[in-house]
Amino acid sequence: MTAAPSRALTVAVLGTTQTLSWASSYYLPAILAAPIAAEFGLSRAAIFGVFSGALLLTAVLGPWAGRRIDERGGRDVLAASNLVFAAGLLLMGLAPGPLVFCAAWAIVGVAMAMGLYDAAFATLAGLYGRDARSSITGITLIAGFASTVGWPATALMDAEWGWRGACVGWSALHLGLGLPLNRLLIPRAPPPAKAAAATGSEDSAAAPRLRDMALLAFVLATAGFSASALGAHLPGVLQAAGATATAAVAAGALLGPAQVGARILEFGLLRKVSPLVSARIAAAAHPIAVVALVAGGAPMAAVFVLIHGAGNGMLTITRGTLPLALFGPEGYGRRQGLITAPARAAQALAPFFFGLLVDEAGAQALWLTAALGAAAVAALFALRLRGA
Repeated sequence: MTAAPSRALTVAVLGTTQTLSWASSYYLPAILAAPIAAEFGLSRAAIFGVFSGALLLTAVLGPWAGRRIDERGGRDVLAASNLVFAAGLLLMGLAPGPLVFCAAWAIVGVAMAMGLYDAAFATLAGLYGRDARSSITGITLIAGFASTVGWPATALMDAEWGWRGACVGWSALHLGLGLPLNRLLIPRAPPPAKAAAATGSEDSAAAPRLRDMALLAFVLATAGFSASALGAHLPGVLQAAGATATAAVAAGALLGPAQVGARILEFGLLRKVSPLVSARIAAAAHPIAVVALVAGGAPMAAVFVLIHGAGNGMLTITRGTLPLALFGPEGYGRRQGLITAPARAAQALAPFFFGLLVDEAGAQALWLTAALGAAAVAALFALRLRGA
């Protein structure tokens, strides 16, 4: 009788701390890049280059963080991530120049490997085994508002205290909010052997299939590239397709609601559908959106954003649920780190390379992401769940 409230509390806590972690890292440069660049005498591109370096470090360290969660459970790793986030953000706020600023982002990169979605998903897999799907969906529903919360909060702190004060403010929130929530309210995971036994002997007996891991890594890398590329260049691409600046911004504002709406759909109507089927639907959404925009031009800008956003929102969930369905919970953390490393690298590099392509080809650059999406759909049809 107490299991449901305990799980609901765990999801609420992880959703809250994930919102904090995303808001104070991934969504930080969008607001602070300009004032930081102005003070250090750098370009905004240089600031985003440092951020991309932190994302690459996160990709490298992902398997290590996942292995620690497999061995010890996610509670202590997530709590430690709050300490590392706090240290990196504090150093960032005190940085006297670009070199220390770069070092601070490197520390934040370590924290992102320990404390963003993949770590939270691995924590839930360790706690609930194959039954973690609804919990994974739940935390993405809450943390889906990280930009909605983070951008205004960062802007407010910047206006009141300057960009350095904003960094220190986020550091304090990790110590005063994130750390106690993760450390005191996340359950201790059962020992790995018991966790494996609880999910059935077939999980512990089956070895991960390298072919399926490679296919899934490719799917997540294509999704990561497209999401990051469009996240950085969406208004510009819509204007290149013929939309006015005002219409492009208005259409772009639909991205967040589309992502959250798709996650609600996944949590409700699609919760009984195989995560593999959900992933195929999600991966197909972006190519369909591109065809609609290129064929229909500016009038289809909002339609493009809604379809693309819905697919991206669902793919965030399947990033956690599909590896669980394919391979089971045993060794989930390390495997998740390996599978998502190419996606993290693609996310780091996409804004730069896609920006170059948009400069050359305009909206026709979307055919690259459409082709990647179509290839991802084909890869997903080559995957099969055990027993399917």
